[in-house]
Amino acid sequence: MAGASDVQQTNDSAGTASGGDAPLASQARLWQRELLRLILLLLLGGLAGWLFEHPAAGVAIAALFVLLLQARNLIRLRLWLQMPKRLELPEPGGLWGEVFDGLIELQRKNRKKKKKLAAMLSEFQASTAALPDGAVVLGERGEIAWFNSAAQRLLGLRVPQDIGIRVPNLIRHPDFAQYFDGGEFDREAELPSPINPAKTLSLRVVPYGRNQRLLIVRDVSERLMLDAARRDFVANASHELRTPLTVLRGYLDLMEMESQGNGVLAPWHAPVVEMRSQAMRMENLINDMLKLARLESGRAQMREERLDAPAMIQRAVEDARALSRGQHRFELAVEPGLGLSGGETQLQSIFVNLISNAVRYTPPGGAIRVRWQQTAEGVRFSVADTGIGIAQKDIPRLTERFYRVDVGRSQASGGTGLGLSIVKHALEAFDGRLEIESEIGVGSTFTGVFPPHRLLRLPAPEPAETPLRR
Repeated sequence: MAGASDVQQTNDSAGTASGGDAPLASQARLWQRELLRLILLLLLGGLAGWLFEHPAAGVAIAALFVLLLQARNLIRLRLWLQMPKRLELPEPGGLWGEVFDGLIELQRKNRKKKKKLAAMLSEFQASTAALPDGAVVLGERGEIAWFNSAAQRLLGLRVPQDIGIRVPNLIRHPDFAQYFDGGEFDREAELPSPINPAKTLSLRVVPYGRNQRLLIVRDVSERLMLDAARRDFVANASHELRTPLTVLRGYLDLMEMESQGNGVLAPWHAPVVEMRSQAMRMENLINDMLKLARLESGRAQMREERLDAPAMIQRAVEDARALSRGQHRFELAVEPGLGLSGGETQLQSIFVNLISNAVRYTPPGGAIRVRWQQTAEGVRFSVADTGIGIAQKDIPRLTERFYRVDVGRSQASGGTGLGLSIVKHALEAFDGRLEIESEIGVGSTFTGVFPPHRLLRLPAPEPAETPLRR
């Protein structure tokens, strides 16, 4: 078996070698054949010249004929390369014939490839033309190479006038120019349609290939209208609920006072206290819904105030101590002199919601660490606890309205399910973001990151005056 294997390997090696030597052998045969033809022509020329007693002249004439023949074939090839569709290559035979046959075969294969590519391109254009979203193919400099009919309808592009023009020169909007030149295409840009300001478009750039980009355009006007209608409904419904709830709260307060002691309502003391507690919870829920609706709709225009953030944190921690009733240990690391520019209501919502959440979801005896410090990316406000922790699959949904990891525990703690949604939108009003880190059984850390342009340096407090001694 080993011998047979060796023989097989030898045969394979010989076959490979012969395969590699095949072009060389073919080239040698072509040289031999052309040299024989040249020698025969020169001999015939010499023989004809010998008949006229000038053999050298005959050889020279034959060589000149060969040169003219080669020049003629070169000129034909040059003309064919310039106009391959109008001219046809001759069939001279010999080496030139094989060259011309090879070129014709190559031309035939290229035509097949072009037809195949044209069919693929036509199919791609037909499929993209059926898309409801606009698609614009951009070159390296952002110039338009192709677009579908939806892009024509949404952006008002024209064929062929807009082909080759940079897309920022056609979509003249500051937000899009900043988005396109910034090069951060992990988000979308929303702006009015250039041909119909009543419509809102969502534009997303997707890089692909070699410095090529695809611009996706989507009409989001209907979605925005639905969102606005939903926000208005929540805001109006919450506002209308406040009046009857205030009346109920008033009567329940009176009933609770009457139920204390040995009065007529004494047997109803526990139910009245429970009803009053649920009414207060509903009032907190309505207030949070109104606050969130104002933040989402933009009706809460944030005032640019100089905010003493350390003092506001101190007040929020004191409120959290009252909520904790001495059951938690608070650790503060607040860098003095770091203020913010923005709205006091929004900033207070961030501080209060994050610290109160830590109290609600940390068992008695746990620790809550509050930090306020400056970093390279701005100012960070973080609240870390030693609570129950949150599973990784739940973290992306924590800022959704009314989303609760543990419904029973959330209701028992008195939460409304809107606190983190309010924090997220309030941070966006400050051009900031919310970061969440958590581990089951270890605890959670909620961090609000404020950008550097919101940072303010607060003046140092003046020392208290001491009375003069007489």
